[in-house]
Amino acid sequence: MLPLPVTVCTVAIFALMLTGLSLFVSLRRRDLGIATGDGDDRILRRRIRAHGNFIENAPLCTLLVLALEAVLATSDIIWVIAIILIAARIMHAIGTLNWSSKRLIPPAMVMQHATMVICGVWLLVQTFGNLTMAAGM
Repeated sequence: MLPLPVTVCTVAIFALMLTGLSLFVSLRRRDLGIATGDGDDRILRRRIRAHGNFIENAPLCTLLVLALEAVLATSDIIWVIAIILIAARIMHAIGTLNWSSKRLIPPAMVMQHATMVICGVWLLVQTFGNLTMAAGM
């Protein structure tokens, strides 16, 4: 059995997503002959933003899943949280890459941010609760 199976699965999915998003940028740059910047190309700009937004958010999502898995061990709730975060990242990428799908971005960000806030608060409560108990308070 894999240690931290939810984290391992999340990292694997995010690695594939990041590779795909990076490849979209690289292929567009090659097609346009642009090494840096966006060349004022709307499609390249959208691909760069999808890649950048993924880079900005996926690492913290992964760390959140890892922290929850470390605290909760085998709880099924970790899978639910990971699926929500993965779905949010997929929806956001699709919404950013496809102008016609941009309506996916607000629900994706609400899903991600709400999950991160709820889990972050829960982890803090768990941490301070354990510290209080350990200190005999």
